[in-house]
Formats: sequence, C-alpha cells, structure tokens
Amino acid sequence: MDFSPAIAGQGEEHSGPHEACGVVGVYCRGADVARIAYFGLFALQHRGQESAGIATADGTSMSVHTSMGLVGQAFTEDILSRLKGHIAIGHTRYSTTGSSRACNAQPFLVNGPAGDMALAHNGNIVNAQPLRSHLQAEGCVFNTTTDSEVIAHVLARAPGATWEERVAHLMRECQGAYSLTVATKDTVLGIRDPLGVRPLCLGKLNGGWVIASESCALDHISAQFLREIEPGEAVIIDSNGLRTWKTSEPKRRALCIFEYIYFARPDSVINQKLLYPVREAMGAQLAREFPVSADLVIGVPDSAIAAAVGYSRESGIPYSEGLVKNRYVGRTFIQPDQRLRELGVRLKFNPLPEVIRDKRLVVVDDSIVRGTTTPQVVSLLRRAGAKEVHLRICAPPIRWPCYFGVDMATQRELIAANMSITEIAQHLGVDSLGYLSMDGLVKAVGLPKNDFCLACFSGQYPIPIQFGLDKMHLEKNDLPSPTALEGK
Repeated sequence: MDFSPAIAGQGEEHSGPHEACGVVGVYCRGADVARIAYFGLFALQHRGQESAGIATADGTSMSVHTSMGLVGQAFTEDILSRLKGHIAIGHTRYSTTGSSRACNAQPFLVNGPAGDMALAHNGNIVNAQPLRSHLQAEGCVFNTTTDSEVIAHVLARAPGATWEERVAHLMRECQGAYSLTVATKDTVLGIRDPLGVRPLCLGKLNGGWVIASESCALDHISAQFLREIEPGEAVIIDSNGLRTWKTSEPKRRALCIFEYIYFARPDSVINQKLLYPVREAMGAQLAREFPVSADLVIGVPDSAIAAAVGYSRESGIPYSEGLVKNRYVGRTFIQPDQRLRELGVRLKFNPLPEVIRDKRLVVVDDSIVRGTTTPQVVSLLRRAGAKEVHLRICAPPIRWPCYFGVDMATQRELIAANMSITEIAQHLGVDSLGYLSMDGLVKAVGLPKNDFCLACFSGQYPIPIQFGLDKMHLEKNDLPSPTALEGK
C-alpha cells in the first residue's frame, strides 16, 4: 500500500482521532491540594470528558472521589473540602479500554503489601489480559474492566522494599504506554513508560511539587514548569523531598506524534517545543506539498486553526474564520456512541455564509479517521455557499489501529485503510484532498523521526504486533487477526 502523500481531485479524505486521558499529582504541605488537582484537571479537560476523580492522602489515610462527567460536574465545594491532606492525584478519562461506566472512573484505590495505593493512568498496556489472568489466579479481585486497574495491582503487589525496586518490576511486566501518577498515604510518584508514548511533566509550586500530563496544567495553577519526566523515569516525592529513578537508557523512544497534531493543547510544551508554532509549521508544509488556487483559508476549530494560519502565510491566500464552534459541545470523538457522535457534528459548528459565500476554500483539519464527520462539515460549507472546498489534512492517512491509548477505531473502520485517496475525496464531497506526508510531518515537528510512534500511518509498531493483538478489549471479542493486520 502506498503511504506517500496523496492528493485526489487533486484529492482524497478527512475525520479525527479519539483521545487518551489526563493525570495530575500534587505534593504540597499547607496547601489545598484537592483544589490544586481540580484546576490542573480543568486544564486537561480536553484529554477526556467521560469521568473525573481525585484521591488525597494526609500521611495516615486516603480519600477518593470519582464521578462520571466533566471535571466541573464531578466536584462541588463540599466534595473538595472533604478531600484533605498534602498529597493528591487526579484523572480525567476518555475510555480506550473498558467501557464508559462509573466503576472505570479513576483514580483506582487498591491495597497491597505496602498498604493502600491510588493510581491514575494515561495510555494503554497491550499485555493487560495475560497479566490480569495471572493476577486473578493469584487471588486478585478486579472491580473494573480497564487495563489501568491491572497496572495498579501489578504495582501494589510488586516485590521489593523500595519504590525503585517496585517500579523496576512494573516496567518489566507492563508492555505499552503508561504515564502514571500514584499516591500512597505519604508518597507521590510520577512514572513514564520506557517508550515515552504519552507526555508527563514536572513542576514546582509553593515549596511543593506538581506532576501533570501537559505543561498547560502547570500554567493554570501558577506552578513553575521544570522539565519533562523522561521515558523510563520515575519521580518519587515524600517527606525527604524529590528523587528520581530511571531504567537503563531506552533502546528507542516512541512519543505519539498525535500529541503534536491534535491531542495536546497548543499552549503546551513537549520536548522543548511549544505546540502552536509546530502546528503552524505543519500548515506551511501542507501548503508546499499541496498548493491550490483558492480565495480563502479556514481552519476547523480548534485544533487546526494554527495549521490554517501556517498554510495561509506560506501560500499567500488570506485566512479567515469560516466556522464558528459551539464551545459548550465537547470534542465529537469523546462520545463513544456513533449516533451521538454524528449528532454532535451538527451541534458543534456553524458556518459564516457572508465570509465563505462564492469562495474557493482551503479547509485545513488535523486528521481523518472514520470519515464520518467530515462530509457533514463539507456539507455545511456547501450549503453556506462555498464555491469549492479543498481539504488539507495535517496528518498522513491513518491506515492502522492504535494499541497505545488512542481509540483510532478498528482497521475495518479506518477509511484510509479501505479506500483510495480519490475514493475518500469523492466520499467526503471535496474538490481536492491533500494529506501531509510522513516526512513532511516529522520535518514540521523538527525532531528525529525515530523519536516518534508513527504506527497508525506506517503499521510499524514500536513493540511487536503480537502484543497489540492482546490489547485489552476486555468487553470485546472483535480483535483483528494477525493475518488481517499483516495483509494491509
């Protein structure tokens, strides 16, 4: 299959991926750590909108509150006032394994030889099913359907007298993606898997410490961003201060490149790169790879705005807003139900007819996954009077599923795995379609290609594919066969 950049019509296709989760951790004596965690989660709401939770500890006991819904819905002043202590971890969730239900809301509170422990997880481990079976055989009782609870029990039961030894055991046992915040009655940990698939960073606040999925969460609570937690590193914070422990230098890194394209906020910093100018560079590269004669460039709000600005500057075609987003409608992919996803598109955007009428439009978007939402956006623009619609996508064609914490759908649902680029363009109803090439994407990010996981574009996973086939769809039995995957 041809993975090179394509243009059908000139063109081909469009849609959007389905995210991971957000985590925070706080160690700060004399501070309202539950409130700090709450506002940290508020800044990470874009990473998950299904459930939210906070666990706190005061040196002797732990408390936890979880709820379905948005962060602002999950907590009240009364609930926050009951979450006492100098330690807190928090989580906002989008389900990738396990269903969207209250029992799967995090943080999870589990008990082991070292006592009570709460854990919040961003990512997906791909060998969760055999680990779960092994733990159950040893008498471990599971209350949820998620791989995150498996990780919690692996760490809670890990042998060793120190956290360094327990974390080393966790990293030997768990395969895949995990950025974790962990709390005991007297300790906070931040742990990032050896591949570094999901981001995790460290900050300082009022003599204490904060861990978060993205640096924007530190900004919102006025914490000082210190650095990212490295792949394979654990940060351990207790009454003795902060110390770090790291595995041997990883053989390779595999940060999900969709953090740059879509997932992370544009005001976050990852690998010392502010995301907004990186996304502008993606748009500029798109303009170089797929120029077109047009009157106006617009971006699909919000994640493609920076790229649309970059396309406009490089091409010399004026930029304008052509779609207004209803800010009170969440990202459409957050809804697990397809019927709700399709309804969400009609509620989410409203075109500006006076701006786009009789115009040849370049429409910049971040990605296309299933190809179910983009035709509705194109139809909105056509009905508002657009003369031509030329779609430009900031990601290469997505032809392979993700096994590391992103709900990219199954391969049979991925439009680019089942249609040619010309067929996708026809399906979407656009005059032309251009996908950013893989080399162009990496060039725009400005970091070595080997630092990233690009498997959803290339089919080359950072760990062996057989692990992926064990991916923890504990409530599903529709995993693709190895033959089906290898044939694409």
